[in-house]
Amino acid sequence: MTELSAAHAAAVTDRGRLAGSAYNTDRDLAARQSLYRWQTPRYDLPGIVAEQLSRVRGRVVDVGCGNGTFIRRLRQDRPDLALLGLDIAPGILAGVPGPVAVADVTRLPLADESADAALALHMLYHVPDIARAVRELSRVVVRDGPLIVSTNGDRDKAELDDLWQRAAGDVLGTGRGPARISLSARFSLEKAPAFLQEEFDRVETIELPGTIAVGDAGPVIAHLASYRAWADQHDVPFDATVERARAIVADHITRYGTFRINCEGGILVCRR
Repeated sequence: MTELSAAHAAAVTDRGRLAGSAYNTDRDLAARQSLYRWQTPRYDLPGIVAEQLSRVRGRVVDVGCGNGTFIRRLRQDRPDLALLGLDIAPGILAGVPGPVAVADVTRLPLADESADAALALHMLYHVPDIARAVRELSRVVVRDGPLIVSTNGDRDKAELDDLWQRAAGDVLGTGRGPARISLSARFSLEKAPAFLQEEFDRVETIELPGTIAVGDAGPVIAHLASYRAWADQHDVPFDATVERARAIVADHITRYGTFRINCEGGILVCRR
C-alpha cells in the first residue's frame, strides 16, 4: 500500500468530497464491499462484530455506519440492542434502518459514557484528526465497553495497486504509471494500534487475511472504478486507465483462469 502525499491525504479526508461524491450514495461503497464475495476464507464480518458484542447490553452507536451493513445484521441478531447509526454523508443514510443522524466523529452529539459499545468500521482513515476522533470515541463509550474498529493492512490488495500502475503506464506510454490513491494508508492495520493505545489500555488485533480469486474482470473493474470520487488525484486519465485495466485482467483470466488478490484486513477490539 502506497503512502499518501499531503494532497492525497487531504483528498481522502475532505468532508465535502466524502459527503458529496464518494458516499453521497452507497454505489461505490457497495462495489468495494462486493469484491469480498470471492474471498477465501469468506469471513462473516458483521457476524464477527456481533460476536464481539455478545456481552454488551444497552446502546451501540455505529459511527461512520455507511450503508448500514452492520446495523442491519445487529437488528437481526441482537434486537435487544438500542442501535444508532451516524455518518457525515446524508445521502448514504437514506436506506439505513433508523434511528440515524448526520454527525462528525470528532464532535459526537453524545454525552460522556452514553454508549455501551461503539463501532468505527473502515472509516477512521477518512478523519483529518484521527487522534481527536479516538478521544471522542473513548469519551462516549462506558468504561470497559468495547470500541470495535476495522481497517486494511499496508499490503492489502497490492495486486490492484500493481494493476493500476500497469494500466496507467500503458495509457501514458511510460511503462509504469503513478500509484492509485490509497484510502486506508493513514490508519492501516499496522498503524492503528498506536492511535488507539493513546486512549484505550487494551487493544486486540484480529487479523482476517484471505485471497480473492475471480474468473471475471467485472468485480475487479467495479472496485477500481469505485474510486471515481478521487479521479483528480490519480495523475492519469481515470476512465481510460480503468478500461485498460479491464483488458489486462481479462487477458490474465484467459491465460490463467482466475485473477487473484491478497487481502490483509482485520478488526481491533479496544477497551479502557
